Amino acid sequence: MTGFGSDAQTMSFVAFVAVVTVTLLLCVMTGPDRDDLGEFYTGYRSLSPMQSGLAIAGDYISASTVLATIGVIALTGYDGLTLALSTVLSLVLMMFLLAEPLRNAGRFTMGDVFTRRAPGPAVRITASAVTLAALLPLVVFQLAGAGDLLAFVLGFHSDGFKTGSIVCLGILMIAYAAIGGMKGTAFIQIVKTVVLLGAATAISVLVLDRFDFSLPTLLDAAAKGSGAGDAYLASGLQFDGGLDMISAQLTVVLGAAVLPHITMRMFTARSATAVRRSMSWAVSTVVVTCLLIAVIGFGAAAIVGHKVLVIADPQGKSSFLLVTQALLGQNPSTGESLLFTAVATAIFLTLLASVAGITLACANSLAHDLIAHGLRRKRLSHTAEMSIARTAAAIVGLGAIAVAASVQHWNLSALVTLSFCVGASAVAPALVYTLFWRRYTRKGLLCTLLVGALAAIILMTGSNMVSGSPQAVFPGEDFNWFPFTTTGLVSVPLGFLAGWLGTILSPEDAEAQREDYEAVEPTILAGAAAPTPQ
Repeated sequence: MTGFGSDAQTMSFVAFVAVVTVTLLLCVMTGPDRDDLGEFYTGYRSLSPMQSGLAIAGDYISASTVLATIGVIALTGYDGLTLALSTVLSLVLMMFLLAEPLRNAGRFTMGDVFTRRAPGPAVRITASAVTLAALLPLVVFQLAGAGDLLAFVLGFHSDGFKTGSIVCLGILMIAYAAIGGMKGTAFIQIVKTVVLLGAATAISVLVLDRFDFSLPTLLDAAAKGSGAGDAYLASGLQFDGGLDMISAQLTVVLGAAVLPHITMRMFTARSATAVRRSMSWAVSTVVVTCLLIAVIGFGAAAIVGHKVLVIADPQGKSSFLLVTQALLGQNPSTGESLLFTAVATAIFLTLLASVAGITLACANSLAHDLIAHGLRRKRLSHTAEMSIARTAAAIVGLGAIAVAASVQHWNLSALVTLSFCVGASAVAPALVYTLFWRRYTRKGLLCTLLVGALAAIILMTGSNMVSGSPQAVFPGEDFNWFPFTTTGLVSVPLGFLAGWLGTILSPEDAEAQREDYEAVEPTILAGAAAPTPQ
């Protein structure tokens, strides 16, 4: 139970219904009003840099980022904080290295970027497969956690209620992606970002006020509440040794910002200048959010305590709500109940917006890369491709609902890690080589995508997040053979090495690829000309 009376639960339920109503109306009002691919995929690049930046930040700050990161910081202290800072660094690297070239090289999807250098159906099909491998685990993880979140807030703990919550959230996710398109989901992300910042700021201020706005006092109290003492503020609670931490940081830094639902937002910028300004807004927002998340995480350890956090959820995903409850007390005033409702609504809206953006990215890739350009030789009409994209959103959503409902009682943290690992091992090397290496060939690109993705998936099955630990997907089994929690330390070099070997072993294509790249290099790196439609 939340510990709140029926008034707080009723207010939360009313707020959830209001959020659903407003966001659906927002999708209808801002979504494409005709069958135009440019409007559906990019919103005609009509967003201002501030709007685009807040939308990028909204996609980047997923429900898993908010709930899991606060939980990891609350339970493991220093190790959790380093992961939060790594997510910020990932977006900073995106801003300085990839954002502008991505916008210049792409049109609608990640497949457009790759085929700018290496046209062909094989590249399109492989890009679509890697997109799904990177994003579907995130959708399933967030949908599966929706039931527990709503049960915690509203006080209904039956399996039927949790399953119903997953189904309802999944249907809303499909509707947002199919109706709103890129612009509609962008406005939902903007609203989510603003609400989340407001709620997180309020709770952070209350946490700091509890400790007289003294950060050392807060950290000392967090160390005591964690039950780990001084070890809480040192490395070692989350990762087994320095190499394990390096692997995790490498995975997050290289993988978080290159996931396809983030890169697709680059294509909505009006110009190179606009994408730079958008990324400035996005990075600033994410930095502030991560700082607030850190304060809330330490506050949860200090105020709630390790034992209560673990009883509520072994991974600490309920820490945000638990510290809010602890700060407001068991009998909050009307104003305090409103604050709890605001926090619960911010988390609920984060779930809605996150799964909608990821579903849209999957649907766009299936429609544009796999079907329209990968499997078909004749170009589809705009009307047909948009119908396929909306149908794909429904297929992806229904599949994710079925999987999430069936595995909702499992510990699915490994799915989030898998998404980052695929991004770091396959997508990041492919983008770096595609955008900056003149000799990069089609064979090298395919090798990068396939080897990087397969290496991440295979190695993850042997990690302690899948078996061999109490927090694993299969805690009662032990087929753990990989020594690290994440795969980045091995799979990232494999992805880069595969791309290099594939290019070196196809010398007959290297010279032609170099000439092709030189022809488009001014466009990709400097935006000298508009991207040619694929």
